[in-house]
Amino acid sequence: MSKVMVTGALGNVGSYVVKYLIKSGQDVVAADINVGALESRYGHEVMNVFFDFTKPETFLTALQDVDRVFIMRPPHLGRPEDLKPFIEALKSKGSMKLVSFLSLIGVENNPVPPHHKIEKYIEKAGLPYCHIRPSFFMQNISGVHAFEIKYFDRIVVPVKRALTSFIDAEDIGGLIAKVLTEPEKHNNKAYSITGPEAIDYYTVAKILSEELGRKIVYANPSPSLTKKYWIEVRGLDKEYSNVMSMLYMMTRLGTAKKTTSTFKDVMRKEPQTFRQFVRKNLNAWQR
Repeated sequence: MSKVMVTGALGNVGSYVVKYLIKSGQDVVAADINVGALESRYGHEVMNVFFDFTKPETFLTALQDVDRVFIMRPPHLGRPEDLKPFIEALKSKGSMKLVSFLSLIGVENNPVPPHHKIEKYIEKAGLPYCHIRPSFFMQNISGVHAFEIKYFDRIVVPVKRALTSFIDAEDIGGLIAKVLTEPEKHNNKAYSITGPEAIDYYTVAKILSEELGRKIVYANPSPSLTKKYWIEVRGLDKEYSNVMSMLYMMTRLGTAKKTTSTFKDVMRKEPQTFRQFVRKNLNAWQR
């Protein structure tokens, strides 16, 4: 039976891709750098393999009997060139039915983020592709930004009043799984997917305040101060902080405000709202 390989299978999106592929009866190869964690999460439901984009010797085993692949760029790999050896390996292997890459909304018109070049690498390799271009994850609020919300009742993001059409990573993962189960329908396409509404971070703070029962404030710091805080105070990886700063700069310029009907068109249902997401994840911010 042909298999579907999911890179970043322990991540926000990858774990949902695996979940929904299993639900649809697919034969899944869950790939990540921590096999022990893969085995704890998935057990024998999938084939768990060690995989690292920067170690070509891990490619062969991971790709055995695979004809569809989900590519998730690890956040710490800021250089698009880091993914090129794997893309070349997919080209050399042949018989690929679909390569679905988790890209970024608006990237087709913006060559700055690494996602732009990675899309081009996949296309130039002649691989059948379906780029998934989501807006910002709701999980950014329950993940990297949860620390300030939980302990200081503040949101530290440098975008002023810019709007963001947040989307739940579960919705992204569900759509990717669907695309990978019916590759012929989604061949050589790019889907820009968003949540149902575009809101600013003052609204994010208001919704969090209402659902948590305590006052959450949007701090609205400057970009330079925020980046310094992430690296020097939070201790976040410098490369990761650089990419995050770049993405938020794009948001300030209005690139994250667009909403699309693509999710509904593909999935035949509405995407989650931010308030629904908050209600599902209250424990991320509760003390």
